[in-house]
This record gives sequence, structure tokens and C-alpha cells, in this order.
Amino acid sequence: MLQTGDVKKLDAPSSRLQSYIRSPKKQQQLYKRTLIVVVLSQIFGGAGLAAGITVGALIAQDMLGTDSVTGIPTALFTLGSAGAALLVGRLSQRFGRRSGLAGGFLTGGIGAIGVVISALTNSIGLLFASLLIYGAGTATNLQARYAGTDLANSTQRAKAISMAMVSTTFGAVASPNLVDVMGEFAISIGVPALAGPFILAAVAYILAGLVLFIFLRPDPLVVANAILEVQNTTDNTPSELSSHSLSTNKKGIFAGSAVMVLTQFVMIAIMTMTPIHMGHHGHGLNEVGLVISFHVAAMYLPSLVTGFLVDKIGRTTMAIASGITLLASGLLAAMGPADSMGVLITALVLLGLGWNFGLISGTAIIVDATSSSTRAKTQGSVDVLVALSGALGGGVSGMVVAHSSYAALSIIGAILSLVLIPAIIWATHNK
Repeated sequence: MLQTGDVKKLDAPSSRLQSYIRSPKKQQQLYKRTLIVVVLSQIFGGAGLAAGITVGALIAQDMLGTDSVTGIPTALFTLGSAGAALLVGRLSQRFGRRSGLAGGFLTGGIGAIGVVISALTNSIGLLFASLLIYGAGTATNLQARYAGTDLANSTQRAKAISMAMVSTTFGAVASPNLVDVMGEFAISIGVPALAGPFILAAVAYILAGLVLFIFLRPDPLVVANAILEVQNTTDNTPSELSSHSLSTNKKGIFAGSAVMVLTQFVMIAIMTMTPIHMGHHGHGLNEVGLVISFHVAAMYLPSLVTGFLVDKIGRTTMAIASGITLLASGLLAAMGPADSMGVLITALVLLGLGWNFGLISGTAIIVDATSSSTRAKTQGSVDVLVALSGALGGGVSGMVVAHSSYAALSIIGAILSLVLIPAIIWATHNK
């Protein structure tokens, strides 16, 4: 049953909401329309996301003049995304996906504006504060993948997740390749060149929030909760079965969380230091943008195929594939020649692909393990752990490279990726 305060709209369902409760056909129509709205918002959200990945570390390096703190921007906006994930999840559970996701994207846009102002004023304090707020966009970009699953059946969930993610590709791949263009635009209006991508991020995040706020009606989570409310009033399932289901859910939540936390840590750590590593070996901003574009494309573009595989051959198999792919990425990044664009692109493509396998399989496991009455809050809490692991990876990465090397960081990532395999086998074996 729904807890007090969860999605208040259920206290007195409107006639429009009742029509969805009674009609499976209308539910599927809303499921499809929700996917379209999420896809459109994610195109803008992806453009906003890529700005921090591409130039965040470079802005810190330029302002502070040292490599040891270049992991801090990624750590900050990832840490900010942790707090935002919790808030977006709880807002979504109480008021619906529309309010939670729109609020998260608009907040991320405000943070991007703050980064631009900090570059204008050369204020480190404002930069760090703005990056924390900017992280709300990152959290929302990830949580939007859940919106399409609210009305999906068990054979549609990974597909729904993958459609939300693959749409992110369009904006996320284009954005790094606009580094020079946005830099020139920034200079033309009196803003430092490296802040240019954050101008694009501000516009993109605000547009993503407006799309969701205007078009995500009726809210899919509100409808899903209404359906659950009706089902629960006529559910005569014995309490023993409910107890068993809760136990299984806890194990599923642990398994899904472990997959996403480990893949996020490894991906963020290696990705954060790649632009710095490239700069040390004579690569320019265009080449950095190209490598990051390939990386981001590998993070999101294979999603439709990944979603199909997760639904067809299983969550566990694809989670193990994630660990193996990340292992290969770390070894190649560590051992390949630093001046080879081909090696760098391949390593970062494998890094993105391994993350993609892990995020979609882990997300599907979490959705399978929850009901709509608690799903958004649980998803928000899990995404907090994912964001914190990314923040830790981003923060530690700069210190590791400063005191050792990029190769050492990549080897550490490769070794950590192996932990994923026994963790997922243990969790699924003990169900």
C-alpha cells in the first residue's frame, strides 16, 4: 500500500486518471508518449552533461595552475549529483516524475550559469559552489531513465531504459565537438573560452527541464501508483509471499547497486584524467573533444542493443560483461602509447561501453526489485551511492596521477572492475 505523503494526487484521483487506471490500452499509449517526451528531454540533457566532462578539469587546471586538483571539478559535480539524486527521487515519489525531473534540470542549468560567472570573475569559491549545483543536471539526466519504466512491463524495462539513454547520445556527442565553437562565442561576448561549453550546458539543461514540465502529462509515476493502489485493494496474496518478495527485493537492490557503483567509480576515475593525460602528451582541445565524443557515444549509443541483450540473455550476464569490458579498457589505457589517438579512442570507447553495460543491467535489476509505491525513493537513494562513488573516483584520480601516473590509475581501475564479477555472481547465486 502507498505510504502517507507518497504522490498526494492519489487521495482523490481525477476522472482522467481513472480512465488510465481502467484501460491497459491507454496505459500503453501513455508509456509510449512518456518515452517520446523523455527522449526529447534527454537530447538536451546530454548536451548539458558533456560540458563538465570535457572542460571541467581544464578550467580548474587553468585557474589553479596545478594538476593535483584537476579531479576536483568532476568530484564536485558528481558529489552535487548525489544530493540532487536523493532530492529528485523523493520529489518524484511525492509529486511525480514531472516535478522531480524538471526541477533537477532547471537547477543544473542555474549551476552552469554560475560556472560561467565564476570564470568571468576568476572566483574559485564560486566555481566549486556552482559545480555542486551543476551536478543536479547530471543526477536528473540519469534519473530520467527511470521515467520510461514506470508503466513498462518486465519485458519492456531494459528497452525503456536504453531508449532514454541512447537519446542522450545526440546532445552528449555533439557538445564536446562544439568546444572550439563555444569557446569562440564565449570570447566574442567577453567570457573566457573554457567557459563556453557551460553556456551551452545552461541553455540545454533549462530546455530539458521545460520539455518535461510542459509535456510529461499525465505523470507516469502518478498513474503507476494509482494502478498499484487499485490492485492492492483487491490483492489477497498471503503475507508469506509478501515477506519472501521483500527479501528477494533487498538482494536485487544490493546486486543492482553494486554493479552501478563499481562501474561508475572506474569510469569516472579514468575519464576525468584522460584530457589532462592527453594535454601532457601534446594533444590539443580538438583531439580531446574527439576522444571524449567517442567515449560519450560509447556510453549511450549502444543502449538499444544493450537493452535488448539485458532483456534477452539476462541481467547477470550483461553485468559480468561490464566488468570484463572495463578490465580491457583499463589495461589498454595503461599499456598503450600515449601519443596514439587510435589507442586512446579505443580505450575510452571500451570504458564507455563497460559503463553502459553496467548501468543498464544494474538499473533493470533495481526496477525488477522494487514496486511503484517505493520505486522513485529507492532509485534516488541508489543513485546517491552511484554519484558518491563517481565523486570519489573523480577526486582520487587527480591525486593518483599527480603522485604516480595515468597508467597506474588505469591499472587500478582495471583491477577494481574485476570485483564486479564475484559480487554479481554472489548476489544472484544467493537469491
